[in-house]
Amino acid sequence: MSKQRLAWLVGASSGIGQALAFALADDGWRVAISARRLEPLQAMQTRHPSLTPYPLDVNDAQSLHAAVAAITRELGDIELCVLNAGDYTPMPLDDFDPALFRKLCEVNYLGVVNGLDALLPLMLARGRGQILLTASIAGYRGLPKSAPYSASKAAVISLAESLHLELKARGVLLRVVNPGFVRSPLTDKNDFKMPFLMEAEDAAQAIMRDLPRQNFEIAFPKRFAYLMKLLRILPYWLYFKLTKGAA
Repeated sequence: MSKQRLAWLVGASSGIGQALAFALADDGWRVAISARRLEPLQAMQTRHPSLTPYPLDVNDAQSLHAAVAAITRELGDIELCVLNAGDYTPMPLDDFDPALFRKLCEVNYLGVVNGLDALLPLMLARGRGQILLTASIAGYRGLPKSAPYSASKAAVISLAESLHLELKARGVLLRVVNPGFVRSPLTDKNDFKMPFLMEAEDAAQAIMRDLPRQNFEIAFPKRFAYLMKLLRILPYWLYFKLTKGAA
């Protein structure tokens, strides 16, 4: 069994997840990587031998429990877990679709809940561990043409806030990652100029820099995060006035 620090990264096949998996491996971690499709995970493993694939579907709670059991049996105790699986589709008002709300909620929010359900018993039994939940700056306030996505990410932020203190008291550090716009197959769906657009590798390095710390939130890019935090505390009349142009 490897004596390397062990991380489990769910949603590792593209974007931030893939870049973070490589960054952790380069930093000396052994990384269990998970996503729905095995082929991209195997391709990542060929690039770095410290990556080990464990395909799963975050909507299938049993597959998450099976992955945790297999990782623990084959690689050891999971010290760090990043629940990063996510989906995104913009939705203008004329395309209002309850099925899209359901889909994004199941992946972005309930997928996180399923991951926590599989992992927490082991970390609580040990009394240690760190978990990062990937939400989004888009979860700070409702954004035009992004209702399903913003709502699902707001739910993840609220979930993390609700569980943070209880878990910390029992030795488990639960944190939230709030990225801005990061280049990926998901953000490629946008047809507008994305402010402060980052590359996935830069986003991964932003997470790596904060990883040793104990702060609850990891948000980046900083200037965009501060701007969105300011919008979050504005009164509604002013917030809607400032965001009217995006509608």
